[in-house]
Amino acid sequence: MMKNNIKPSDKEYVASTYGRFDLEIVSGKGSYVYDEKGKEYIDMATGIAVNTFGLCDEEWINAVNEQLTRFQHVSNLYYSEPCVRLAELLAKRTGCKKTFFSNSGAEANECAIKTARKWALENKGEGYYNIITLKNSFHGRTVTTLAATGQDVFHTTFNPFTEGFLYAEANRLDTVEALVKEYKCGAVMMELVQGEGGVLALDKDFVDGVFALCKENNMLLVIDEVQTGNGRTGSLYAFQQYGICPDIVTTAKGLGGGLPIGATMFFERTENTLTAGTHGSTFGGNPVSCAGAVNIIERIDDAVLKGVKERSEYIVNELTGADGIKSVSGLGLMLGIETERDAGEIIKECMDRGVLPIKAKNKVRLLPALNIPMDTLKKAISVIKAVAKGE
Repeated sequence: MMKNNIKPSDKEYVASTYGRFDLEIVSGKGSYVYDEKGKEYIDMATGIAVNTFGLCDEEWINAVNEQLTRFQHVSNLYYSEPCVRLAELLAKRTGCKKTFFSNSGAEANECAIKTARKWALENKGEGYYNIITLKNSFHGRTVTTLAATGQDVFHTTFNPFTEGFLYAEANRLDTVEALVKEYKCGAVMMELVQGEGGVLALDKDFVDGVFALCKENNMLLVIDEVQTGNGRTGSLYAFQQYGICPDIVTTAKGLGGGLPIGATMFFERTENTLTAGTHGSTFGGNPVSCAGAVNIIERIDDAVLKGVKERSEYIVNELTGADGIKSVSGLGLMLGIETERDAGEIIKECMDRGVLPIKAKNKVRLLPALNIPMDTLKKAISVIKAVAKGE
């Protein structure tokens, strides 16, 4: 049995890689979580965009439990239905041709990078391994995905990093064009909303320009939807709102609804790039995670997406121009709030009042469940407004 107060044990036995809040979550249901003292909080972060339909969602639990009673894991040397069902669902909902499954967003991006480099070698020749990413981006915490991340703060340790990444300015097409002219480039990789970089949505004109540039120069366009995907921005995947068709799309987080899973979706130009033995994952396509993901994707329908947009509109309208709030950025239910006071102070005071937002750069970040009840959402936003105002 664990001690009643697990915090000292956490500090003693768990690697000190997280700056945890002074809060232990012991249970939850829907958009509410409860601490060890029984205090109730409105969850406005959902495990950083993971718990798509909130906590302890019964439909999701039933789907996961049903698979658990059959078998929890099988090697990728054999076929398993949940993996195939999920790949088929993603193909029908996105237009992708094939999908590789992994365990996380970083792994999904690693797979995308490997695929882009193999494709470039086979279709453009030696030396076209460079991949352009955007400054202020975030693509993961492996050595390679950190190298792909366009933030200097992540490049101070863990050297040497994987070579072959070039950084352009977001929303400045001329900086992308300059890199394409100067270097042998095989792909551009970018988030349509920079999440960890401050919840900043890219301009559509810029995205259109990058899409056209990739076509003109026979380069791949890779879209990182680890955080933006699975209904988070008001469409199943954010690229669908931008009206483009990428060559590779990665996702994770909300796909599994609470279980670890990553997906790298290949469209027409890349569907056959990876062949037997060129990539793999022991747990990739795990039947239980895939069963949970099938349930999530099947339920993100037009009504859910409409609800995301309505909730987003409510939040933006309530907070834009409110006392103590400078700006609101983002898309759908992936929003960043720039406050006059320090975001960390705002978050702490919100926690004290029973609301749990998180941070992105200098902003308060909101990532509530896609189906958070409107009355619960209104209660949370009223607290955030009052704290920002200093009441």
